[in-house]
Amino acid sequence: MVATAQISLEQYLQTPYEPDAEYVRGEVQERNMGEYEHNTVQWAILSWFRQHDKTWQTRTIQEQRTRFANGNVRIPDVSVWKRDVPVQPVFNQPQFIAVEVLSPEDRHSRVQEKIEDYCEFQVPNIWVVDPIKRLGWDCSDGNWTRKERFEVAGSPIYLDLRDLFKELDAAES
Repeated sequence: MVATAQISLEQYLQTPYEPDAEYVRGEVQERNMGEYEHNTVQWAILSWFRQHDKTWQTRTIQEQRTRFANGNVRIPDVSVWKRDVPVQPVFNQPQFIAVEVLSPEDRHSRVQEKIEDYCEFQVPNIWVVDPIKRLGWDCSDGNWTRKERFEVAGSPIYLDLRDLFKELDAAES
């Protein structure tokens, strides 16, 4: 990961990056590019939520820029918003669910920094999935709590990693 020189938020927002990059404390930060396992798990999570969006009154988007109150712009692998949040080119309201799918190059300290940003921005559900180890953590309170099934309290919304990986295995065979 390489960070560039300090630039303004306006300059970042007007500059296209390929692949897209995050804006953290005045620097553009490259995101780790997903490898096969990362990409298939990200796609499976996105597909799971997309098929339930209408029923759950949510809107699921892959790699959507979100401008946080602290000025950082993060790009979760999968974002789920409540349906009543207005669509914007760069969202400025917290996701209902932010999912980060780990890449082999991800460092714990860097992911923890993202989690802290999500917590500060009051994202109520923060989930991290390791596609290689097939593990998940609910980080909604800032701590890493191991989960096989993520659930949103008081709602029918869930993501079961056992089922997700079973379906991926079946698709590969």
